[in-house]
Amino acid sequence: MESPTLQPDRNVPPATVPFGSTPEERIVQRHSVELFGNGKPLELAGGRTLGPITVVYETYGQLNEACDNAIYVCHALTGDSHAAGRYQLDDRKPGWWDDFIGPGCGLDTDRYCVICANVLGGCQGTTGPSSIDPQTGKPFGLNFPFLTVADIVKVHRELVAHLGIEKLAGLVGGSLGGMQVLEWMAQTPESVRNAIVLASAANLSAQGIAFNAVGRRAIYADPKFRNGEYYDVDPTDSPSGETSSGQVLNKPGSGPRFGLALARMIAHITYLSESSIEKKFGRRLQDSDELAFDLMRETEFQIESYLHYQGKQFVDRFDANSYLYLTKAMDYFDLAESHGSLRKALERTTARVLVASYTTDWLFPTSQSREIVSSLLSAGCHASFCELESAYGHDAFLIDIPQLTELVRAFLNE
Repeated sequence: MESPTLQPDRNVPPATVPFGSTPEERIVQRHSVELFGNGKPLELAGGRTLGPITVVYETYGQLNEACDNAIYVCHALTGDSHAAGRYQLDDRKPGWWDDFIGPGCGLDTDRYCVICANVLGGCQGTTGPSSIDPQTGKPFGLNFPFLTVADIVKVHRELVAHLGIEKLAGLVGGSLGGMQVLEWMAQTPESVRNAIVLASAANLSAQGIAFNAVGRRAIYADPKFRNGEYYDVDPTDSPSGETSSGQVLNKPGSGPRFGLALARMIAHITYLSESSIEKKFGRRLQDSDELAFDLMRETEFQIESYLHYQGKQFVDRFDANSYLYLTKAMDYFDLAESHGSLRKALERTTARVLVASYTTDWLFPTSQSREIVSSLLSAGCHASFCELESAYGHDAFLIDIPQLTELVRAFLNE
């Protein structure tokens, strides 16, 4: 399916129609706005500047006249702005958090206007490595400036201000999205009433950094990476690097497909739990009742077939350079290091904060969530904590929706 047509932003309330329960009421549009223009570029943590910056976002529900009922969703590493609904009735899949956003859901669109934007450095419309560098007329590639979670949050905040919202009713995110929530509270402590951090941490563990490093190495090692300058390469590997119409390609799915797929396979293992893998796959074979005794057979076991499928699906929607930049931003994120201590980073927030972890999440274990809560409580902040039982590992906040809905709805209704 082709990408939906972007709707130009007019600096008006982002939603004027309800987001309902029927398929027809859950049709959504992508919006686009240009920020940090007019000679006022974004000053990045790495010392460079960037502007103008295109931001693509979606909204679900109606923003009230006071503009005080907005909940901002910060997506995870490989997510995007399409959090809920469909662009067309016959779309194969809805947004990535579709069961969590809507009337009566965890994020209730009868009460709130939910906003989700593709992150800076992404590849689903917001300015990133695959975007055209206005100085060269070519995609940025690895000439895109280094970015951090703090930079990503500054762009989010600018979008919120552009939409006329002074204070968010809520801010929610899981994994990398949770890191953005924490950074947002540190940057502007009084800008959020309720903050929800799911399956996240104040910094990435050495183990997490290690997995990211291996994933990036897989991309670098792909011969078609070409030092990040692969945007003229046809996904079908045509020698000329052009489509039949002669147009140079610039989209996810180009370039180092094998390396990016391998990076996704490695990362996906960390998103699962041992129990979920055993329950779903075990040692079951894919297409036979007997071992093949063949080294060249890549998908003999069901778990192998599943990981290959995940890799193949991923390269058709994500850009390898974006993966490099965003995983490095995760590696660099360290809230305590940036602010002197975790308590100093969070002590000024006026938000009510909910932190939730999952029993089988070994990428962001519960101990890291408890560290955040302890720092908030020691600073006299309002903090709630819950460790949720789930067999789904790190991905539980995207899969195990009913218990998350119950928790978040109760928190927001207090």
